[in-house]
Amino acid sequence: MKISVRPRFGLALGLALGLNLIGPTAGHAADLSAVQQVQQSLKLIELKDGTYNAVIAISSSAEQQAKAIDQRGDSLLNGMTVLIKDNIDLQGLPTTAGSLALLENYPVKDASHIAQLKDAGAVILGKTNLSEWANFRSEKSSSGWSAVGGQTGNALDLSRSPCGSSSGSAVAVALGYVKVAIGTETHGSIICPASSNGVVGFKPTHGIVSGDGIVPLALSQDTAGPLADSIENASLVLSAMIDPKADNFPALVDGLQNLQSGRQLKGMRIGVMASTLGYDSRRDELFNAALDKLKASGVTIVDGIELEPYDGFWEQNYQLLQYEFKRDLNAYFAGRNNVLKEMSLAMLIQFNQENAAQELKHFDQSIFEKSNTLELTHKEYLAIRDKGHVTTREQGLDKAFAEQKLDAIIGISGGPAWKIDHINGDSFFGPGIAGYPAVGGHPHVTIPGGTIAGMPMGMSFIGKRFQDHQLAQLIYRYMQL
Repeated sequence: MKISVRPRFGLALGLALGLNLIGPTAGHAADLSAVQQVQQSLKLIELKDGTYNAVIAISSSAEQQAKAIDQRGDSLLNGMTVLIKDNIDLQGLPTTAGSLALLENYPVKDASHIAQLKDAGAVILGKTNLSEWANFRSEKSSSGWSAVGGQTGNALDLSRSPCGSSSGSAVAVALGYVKVAIGTETHGSIICPASSNGVVGFKPTHGIVSGDGIVPLALSQDTAGPLADSIENASLVLSAMIDPKADNFPALVDGLQNLQSGRQLKGMRIGVMASTLGYDSRRDELFNAALDKLKASGVTIVDGIELEPYDGFWEQNYQLLQYEFKRDLNAYFAGRNNVLKEMSLAMLIQFNQENAAQELKHFDQSIFEKSNTLELTHKEYLAIRDKGHVTTREQGLDKAFAEQKLDAIIGISGGPAWKIDHINGDSFFGPGIAGYPAVGGHPHVTIPGGTIAGMPMGMSFIGKRFQDHQLAQLIYRYMQL
C-alpha cells in the first residue's frame, strides 16, 4: 500500500487569544483556570513550534476538558495541561508512533494512565513527536525524527539532537508549552531527552504504571513516565499515573504527593557509579560540584560503585528486545479495534519498502528486519530475561544497595547533545547510567546538572524498586540546596 505524507495535524489554536506571556519557560501561574492554562499552552505552541516540531497534534476536546475541570472545582492537578508522546492512546487522535503506517490507528479508549490523569484533573492537550517506533527501527537512526512529525530540534540549539525517543515531550517542557509531558522508556528514552534538554525526567519502577494503550517495544522494560519542569511536578503527576494494583501503592502515592515529608539528607549514604566518570573533565567537574553539595549537607558519598555484567550481556539484552518487539507488537495489532487489526511486523517492513521515499529517506529498518528474522526459541528468551534480571538486580543494583547500605546511586546521565546528522545517525558522547535500571526495572530520575558550552548535562539518581517516593524525596531535598 502506498500513501502520501499527510501534513502535521492541524493545531486548534482558536483558544489562544489575548494573553500576556512572561516568556517561553514561564510556565502556568498558580491562579490560572484550566481554560486559561490551555490558552497559554496553545499560544506558546503557535508562537514557537513551527520551528521546533515538538508537537504532532492538538486534541479537539482540550477546551471541553478544561471547562469541565473548572466547573468541577479543586482536583489534584487543577487543570494542568499535559502533552503525551504519540505512542500512547488518547481518544480522538491516532496513535502513530511516528509511522505513516499508523495514521488510522484510532483508539477506542484512553490508555489507563491517561484516563487516571484526566480523573486527577489534567487536561490532555495533545501529542508530542518522538523518534519513530521509539527509536527501535534502525541502528543508524536520528533521534527525534519521525515520518509523521519530522525532525524535532533541541530546545537549546536547533542544530543539535533532542535525543529520544521521548524527544517532543522533553522539548515541549523545556520550551514551557507545558509543565509536564508524558514519555515512555525502554532503555533511556525518558532519561536521555530530559538530560539533553535540561528538564527533569522520571522513569518509574517498571510495572507501577499500567502499560495498556502504549505501542510496545519490549514489555519487560517498557514504562511510561513524566518529563517535567521540576521534581515536584514530575512526582505529583506520577502519583496520579500509578496503577492502583501496583505493589506499595499507598506509600508511593502519599510519598510522591508529599515530598517534604521525606528524610533530611544528613546521614544518607549515596553511591557513585564509577563508569560514568573519567570520559570528559567538563562532565566530571559539574558532577563533582554536585557531590560537594551533598557532602556539605551531611551525606556520606560512597565512591567506586562498579557494576560489571557478564560477557555478552548487552548483546543478549538486544536480542531480548528484538524478540519481545516482534511478539508484543504483533499482539498489540491483533488487539486493536480498528483497521490495524490485521497488521504485523512483516507487513510494516513491506509498507516501509513501498513508501521508502517518506519512511526510509534518512535511515533504514535494520532493527525491524533483525527482529522479524531472529532465531531465538521461547526457552532461550526466558533464560536471557531471567539472567538479565539476576544480573541487574540480585547481582547488580540490589546487591550494591544492600552491601553498601545506600539510599541512592548517582552518576552522569549522559553528555551534551550532538549535532543532528541524517547521514551517520546519532552520536553519544560519554557513558550514561540508563542501562542497569532499565533492565532491572529500578526507578531512575535525571535532573539538570549544569551546562557544557551552553548545552545541558543531566545528573542521574537511581533508587530501589517500588521506592520511587523515597528517591523523589531525596532529590527534592537535594534541589533545595
